[in-house]
Amino acid sequence: MNSRSWFRLKQNAPKLSMLAYMVLFFIFLLGPILIVVAISFTETEYVAFPPKGFSLRWYERFFEYDAFVDSFIVSVELAIATAVLGVGLGVPAALAVTRGHVPFANTIMTFLLSPLSMPLIVMGFALLFYLSALGFGVSFLSLLIAHTVISLPYVVRTVAGVYRGISPDFEESAAVLGANRLQIFWNITLPMIKPGIFAGMLFAMLISIDNLPISFFFGSADTNTLPVVMLSYLEHQFDPSIAAASCIQLIVAVIGLFIVERIYGLDAMTPAS
Repeated sequence: MNSRSWFRLKQNAPKLSMLAYMVLFFIFLLGPILIVVAISFTETEYVAFPPKGFSLRWYERFFEYDAFVDSFIVSVELAIATAVLGVGLGVPAALAVTRGHVPFANTIMTFLLSPLSMPLIVMGFALLFYLSALGFGVSFLSLLIAHTVISLPYVVRTVAGVYRGISPDFEESAAVLGANRLQIFWNITLPMIKPGIFAGMLFAMLISIDNLPISFFFGSADTNTLPVVMLSYLEHQFDPSIAAASCIQLIVAVIGLFIVERIYGLDAMTPAS
């Protein structure tokens, strides 16, 4: 290697090092997911990597096993209800705390975001006792309330983040022109905070679908979610149908992202700086 080539290599070393780091980082993140996807198509009766052969038998097993299908339906219904309820509660809270001139706004925001800093197993244990004391018991309503509590911070944070980046001049101009608060919200504020609402709904749905610690405390024959059933299934047998179930969860998340991209656009979910 001549001196000129050595100089170029030395000059490009930081870029090459960063590129190698990024490649290793993505391999570290995506490697386990790709392994699970590959295992879900194996022909063998046991989990092994690399997989042997190609078969869809474990996806057929997922749809043949009623517990998987029923819990999957519960998970999807719960995720949608959690997103809707989270937006209904989180959007007014975010708007009020961000620019509503309410007393102790920072304290209220900290309280709304506090579920993010608490272990989910502690949160689930506390919610189980609290909701049972209120008479809700182990039910879909209790599960919905619990999932909304842990999903609400994501809605509040995304909506508040978008709302802070919007100039108050738009709302003030509408008020000067005679618009009331409802008209200002519907025609000015709501269209501008849609990126935060869509992002918050997406986060709420993904958190709900993948959640295990909270769902475990409220599981019953009618309210078991897919992660809870998968855990119970693993206690008795360990076959590639678990990998197939994981892939189906992944597919639901990807479909959600695709729908949002087609309808609204993922780029629009990030407010312009």
